Amino acid sequence: MDFANYTSISEFVLLGLTDLTKLQVILFIFFLMFYVTSLIGNLSIMVITIIDSSLHTPMYYFLWNLSCLDICYSSSVLPKMLRDFLALEKTISFAGCISQMHFFHFLGSTEVMLLTAMSYDRYVAIGNPLRYSAIMNTRVCRCLAFGSWMTGYFHSLLHTVMVARLPFCGPNLVKHFFCDIKPVLKLACTDTSLNLKLLTRVTGTLATTTLLLTLLSYVCISKFLIRIKTSQGRKRAFSTCSAHLTVVFLFYGTAIFTYLRPSTQDSLDQDRAAAVLFTVITPALNPIIYTLRNKDIKKAMKKIVASLSF
Repeated sequence: MDFANYTSISEFVLLGLTDLTKLQVILFIFFLMFYVTSLIGNLSIMVITIIDSSLHTPMYYFLWNLSCLDICYSSSVLPKMLRDFLALEKTISFAGCISQMHFFHFLGSTEVMLLTAMSYDRYVAIGNPLRYSAIMNTRVCRCLAFGSWMTGYFHSLLHTVMVARLPFCGPNLVKHFFCDIKPVLKLACTDTSLNLKLLTRVTGTLATTTLLLTLLSYVCISKFLIRIKTSQGRKRAFSTCSAHLTVVFLFYGTAIFTYLRPSTQDSLDQDRAAAVLFTVITPALNPIIYTLRNKDIKKAMKKIVASLSF
């Protein structure tokens, strides 16, 4: 699509988090540390789950997809954000802005779908362990993962096409550190009520439906946990879910807070703060959460380190 045909603005200026030079340097170092942590942590999980044959199970197949998503998700925003901390001109082309918007929402909505698939996987593993391998076979896992990626892609495509077709006459100052839908819509010189309704209803339906399905899985899981007679057995079963639950609450909490509220000036300022959590911090925390809570991954890491030392 030739975006230039739809607008008189050729580029936007990202205002970022702050215009204080000293604070920008501090934030650059802070976010760079989180980005490097995210890359190393998620790449490590991807490599470990491929190398260690004992991790070739549905749970770790989905975890591999989640780690891949987190790398791409943070990379859709952070490299440009880090560059802007040190740049005098924080510009982004119109096509670049729309592309960043698309990949951000594509990967973000794919993640909520994937987290739902992971909760179903845990439900089957705990509720029906004898038939787990038959139910969560290779074909089903691939369909769930592929369906998550495709749903995320078309969900994002709807919003980005709708935004790309709007006329933008100026000003071109985006009050955010990346091109998100709400702050860009503020700059359109036409009525954007349809876009905002689509954002609230379509994104809201996707977020609430996947969240309810995830919670339903855990309600069913809790019923099975109650039936386990030994406390050690309950603890072992719950430990496979606790990391996933932590990630779910982190991700859904900020996403719902950002996209299901009315768009006001105060809400946009709050959105910037919330966006830091799910674009910078959460992708870096995910591998730490799963590693600290997962004996299989820690065992696989020790095995790989031991083999490299000889």
